Amino acid sequence: MTACLTIDSPLGPLTLHAQDGAITALTWEEATDAQAPTPLLQEAAAQLAAYFDGRLTRFDLPLRVEGSDFQKAVCAQMSAIPYGETRTYGDLARALGQPAQAVGGACGANPIPILIPCHRVVGANGLTGFSGAGGVETKAALLRLEGALLI
Repeated sequence: MTACLTIDSPLGPLTLHAQDGAITALTWEEATDAQAPTPLLQEAAAQLAAYFDGRLTRFDLPLRVEGSDFQKAVCAQMSAIPYGETRTYGDLARALGQPAQAVGGACGANPIPILIPCHRVVGANGLTGFSGAGGVETKAALLRLEGALLI
């Protein structure tokens, strides 16, 4: 059974999705069907609020990425990037022995943005696109929040 909870954030509404005891998605929209929030979704909402308030630098939630082994490997690499730091697509590609373009595609398909910090992955020459609402401006806002982007 899938459950979801929409929260307000500085980036607009975010909807957390959970199934079988794990967060499976974070989407940039309001849920269309109201549900009673589960304890896991309430905890995720509290952690996101603390993150946006600058009080949390590492999420501690069960996450489950649905996708190929490669997608899961890219998500694991992104999850290992510390708060306030960035890595390039090339850095992740070298770590995985895969082309940077493939890594970029997997980053863009990240089903759980923010919690799996795809915003911390940048191009060799700076900021690139972002699949979340607001595109690269949202990516820049998240990096500024973490002190990783000083412009």
